[in-house]
Amino acid sequence: MNGTVTTPDGRYLIVRGRLWRKANPALPETEHTRLIKELMTARRAVRQAMQHQDGAALQSARAAVNTAKIALGERGAVWWDDGAPDYTRRLVKHSPYATWYAQRPGEAGSTVDIS
Repeated sequence: MNGTVTTPDGRYLIVRGRLWRKANPALPETEHTRLIKELMTARRAVRQAMQHQDGAALQSARAAVNTAKIALGERGAVWWDDGAPDYTRRLVKHSPYATWYAQRPGEAGSTVDIS
């Protein structure tokens, strides 16, 4: 299967076999929307700073991206409270999700019964 997949617990997206923490689902929709807009503005500022080779602007823009991602719950302290560790950026095959992911139809290493 191509594209993104969400882990069964809703904590991560899996993109090209790597885990990426999702935004905190407890954020109010208006707050989530506002933070996404801030994130997109900051990402555009990163692109512009890179195009203009402006190191100071790039540093500032990357800091703004980081701030938005922390506020969204995608970075920084985890948003769940069950004590589970954070597996962000790890390969799914080296995580507790490995068996579940490998057993999904169409995933590498999985078997699909067509009988």
